[in-house]
Amino acid sequence: MKNNDKTNVMRVLDGKKISYKSHTYEPDATLSGEQIAEILGENPDHVFKTLVTQGKSGGYYVFVIPVQSELDLKKAAKTAGEKAVGMIKQKELLPLTGYVHGGCSPIGMKKQFPTFIHETAKQCETMFVSAGKVGYQIELSPQDLMTVIRCDFSDIVVEEM
Repeated sequence: MKNNDKTNVMRVLDGKKISYKSHTYEPDATLSGEQIAEILGENPDHVFKTLVTQGKSGGYYVFVIPVQSELDLKKAAKTAGEKAVGMIKQKELLPLTGYVHGGCSPIGMKKQFPTFIHETAKQCETMFVSAGKVGYQIELSPQDLMTVIRCDFSDIVVEEM
């Protein structure tokens, strides 16, 4: 990978000397997380999506969950210490985080918001998150992710029926 192919996320990790593997795929904002996991040849339980919410208080919160899961807004609110949280509008994502829909990463946002990662990540040797650009993913250990961003592990997804 040429240096100009590096995303801001990769530069942040390089600067902190955090080990990661980068993966690319044909950029397509219509792909689901499950389809991206399939393209990468990875278990969807190890591929995570980054969701940004706003609490009743006006504060912003980031939730990182497996791609096939759905964020439980009640659990998310409780975890964040809010009465309620809701997903931010897609058009608010870029000005708030510096990332576009489909390329939002918990690493390297314009401002570091309280971040919560689904507890299943602790069982992963490595996990995949967006590298900050559609078509780019990074693979790193959950422990390394914790050293880059302040985050907590929590039960924040809707339980499977």
